[in-house]
Amino acid sequence: MDVIVITAIIAALFVLLGIAEPLAGRLRLPYSVILAVLGIFIGGSASFLLRTDLTDALNPIAEAVLNFPVRSNIFLYVFLPTLLFQVTLGMNLRRMLDDWVPIVTLAVVAVLFSTVVVGGSLAFASGVGLVACLLVGAIVSTTDPSAVVSIFRSIAAPRRLARIVEGESLMNDAAAIALFGLLMGFVMRGVPDPSLWDALRSFPLLILGGAGVGVLLGQVAIMIMGRFGRHELAQLSLSVALPYLAYIAAEQVFGASGVIAVVAAGLTVNVSAPGALPPAVWQNMKEMWELLAHWAGALIFVLAALLIPRLLEGITWTDIGLISVVVVAALAARAVILFVLFPLLSLVRLSPPVERPYRAAILWGGLRGAVTLALALAVTESARVPEDIQRMVGVLATGYTLFTLVVQGSSLRFVIGRLGLDKLTPLDAALAKQVVAVALQTVREEVQQTTENYGLSREIVRSEAKIFGERLEGAVKAAENSAEILDRDRVTLGLIALAGAERDMILDRFRERAVSPRLTDRILSDVDRLLEQARQSGRLGYRRAARRAVGIDPAFKFAVRLYNRLNVSYPLARLTADRFEILLLQGLVLNDLDRFIEARIRRIHGRRVADVLHELLHRRAEMVEQALDGLRLQYPGYAEELERRFIRRTALRLEKREYDMLFDEGLVGVELHTELLQRLDRRFAREDKRPALDIVLQKAEVAKQFPLFSELDEGTLKRLSRALVTRYADEGDVILTRGTTADTVYFIASGAVELRAARQSWRLGRGELFGQLAMLTQTARKAEVRAIAPSTLLALDEQRFRRLLRRSKAVQKAVRESAEKRGIELPELAATKPQVAAES
Repeated sequence: MDVIVITAIIAALFVLLGIAEPLAGRLRLPYSVILAVLGIFIGGSASFLLRTDLTDALNPIAEAVLNFPVRSNIFLYVFLPTLLFQVTLGMNLRRMLDDWVPIVTLAVVAVLFSTVVVGGSLAFASGVGLVACLLVGAIVSTTDPSAVVSIFRSIAAPRRLARIVEGESLMNDAAAIALFGLLMGFVMRGVPDPSLWDALRSFPLLILGGAGVGVLLGQVAIMIMGRFGRHELAQLSLSVALPYLAYIAAEQVFGASGVIAVVAAGLTVNVSAPGALPPAVWQNMKEMWELLAHWAGALIFVLAALLIPRLLEGITWTDIGLISVVVVAALAARAVILFVLFPLLSLVRLSPPVERPYRAAILWGGLRGAVTLALALAVTESARVPEDIQRMVGVLATGYTLFTLVVQGSSLRFVIGRLGLDKLTPLDAALAKQVVAVALQTVREEVQQTTENYGLSREIVRSEAKIFGERLEGAVKAAENSAEILDRDRVTLGLIALAGAERDMILDRFRERAVSPRLTDRILSDVDRLLEQARQSGRLGYRRAARRAVGIDPAFKFAVRLYNRLNVSYPLARLTADRFEILLLQGLVLNDLDRFIEARIRRIHGRRVADVLHELLHRRAEMVEQALDGLRLQYPGYAEELERRFIRRTALRLEKREYDMLFDEGLVGVELHTELLQRLDRRFAREDKRPALDIVLQKAEVAKQFPLFSELDEGTLKRLSRALVTRYADEGDVILTRGTTADTVYFIASGAVELRAARQSWRLGRGELFGQLAMLTQTARKAEVRAIAPSTLLALDEQRFRRLLRRSKAVQKAVRESAEKRGIELPELAATKPQVAAES
């Protein structure tokens, strides 16, 4: 085909993409549905023009459209990696982890189950071989939730629903395409049905091999991009090459799944790039990939839709009956997963509950699209697949895709509306009226001030003020006549607003380069959790999420175990430095939120609600400060270094603002402004490097701050510091259980614990010890000890504790007082001397 013709068709396709989006908005239909309809119309029109005798003038255009050189390998090797890679870059992995069970269930379990149900039903109805029918089942199991997500976003549907569907879209395509590749190989080799077990056995290797290739190439790409420094275009170019290299290497070199390799490479970049690349580069990279994915997704839809008339050529009533079997079987399989398996997972507490309206929306929103058509086209183009199977796959996959797009896609917005997912709750509706009234009052004050400053005509000001006053009066009456909002609900709404303000403040700090992108993603995930928990459970949910944000996560605990048992310090050093920086930022933001409550929330919800919010914030601030105290105790001076670094970065940000203002005012020329910004960039780059943290605990300094160790001499203190082992406990963690052997004593460096024994409880805080009484009385532990706040503990074994007890009167006094509180008689502590001497 002539190059000019191909160029003209490509240009026309981009014109089509530009027209389709506003058309979809006007018709209130998913963008992908409009693209499919336009593609089918163009393909059908081209076929009609070639067959009709009405005119021959348009035949060259029709032939060019139908013979456009696009095959399935273009879809799979060019468009698909782009789509998958962009989805992984845009995912909030930490928030996805909160719903990983329903996401994995939909993306993996549902794919396998749907493949088996559709394949089995089709084999029973058609009499075709099971492996070929399973191939059809794998093809139609790839959902296209982009249309659903776009609708959810346009109607402000719950974030959790969009998050589950987005997570399914990524992993679903990967699992279904990997399964398709496996079954396709067996169909092409003509392997009989009994060998299907061999396919299932090799499936894990296909997945693991692809994941390994993707992770490896992703790490190599990040390492190279990090060395390119300020060469942003080179870094962006490498990111474009990465998914294609991963796909080709996995498929052609290692015989693994290229789709899994692309997903693994994208997830690797998602996790590692924010800490390795400058914030501006990372942001530009995500924006570039959004545009590339938009083009790729739209083009694959249009080009695949052009082929639908050809794929459905010669369709019979038997084919329509088999398409109906596929439709019923696919919907039934998805319904079983959503309405049977999901409740069971929630019942056994393996997954948070997914509300019934959510499940109904996910069921009807399982649209099939470009990927399904591309896989079906790959089958029809393979000369090694029997012709009857080619035709069956092409007709059934295409027919089912049309059903989901035309029937489900066009009615999806209606279904979401019927489920009530697009409506404000009565509480939100009542609040909206109050918000409008308060906002208009503020606007009136500011407009009045503005008109006075500009000295506008009094008649014009008076006329406009009258119109605005009528609107304000109507808003106030509507707010007064709305349903009464309970204080409890006002607190919930205030917490939601507070979490939203916190998110905006953190994003502002990110734009000001006060915090790295990698930590920003983590902090924003915690804020999103605050918001969702406040929506679901009000004040209790907010407190629970706040404790989790300050607590010790599993990765940190694992790093502590690595250090304590294997002396591997790097993971703990990195995570501890992260924790320092996050806690410092949280403390700064919490101070700003106090002012936000007074400036904004109190005007809407009143003083009583504002006081409750202040109290909740103060509790969060206490938890943050307590956690920081524990870190400062272990690493004296490091928090001070971070605070100094924050001040220096703030000064650089303000300096940049001044240069920009001078440039905007024309007082500084372009050349000078560029030179000044380049100097600032170099200084920013130096400050971007966080000071190193020496994880080898300065235990001697820590020990000096304990009142119990104050009378020890330098030599004893150094020996003690080497013997102490650091332990971390999150709120709710059980540190000691009843009936265990007493062989360790714990000193509380920060935090607090609670001892429970015989229906009594005692609380201990910083500077106190526990675990010594059972040891000294040589009995099994009778108390359970649980952390009631994130705590840092210093553990000492029995032999060394007895030595310490012999030498320290302060420790002896603390042990006696502890025994008296609990009514336990101890032997004379001096009597432990012979035993200690014998032990030593």
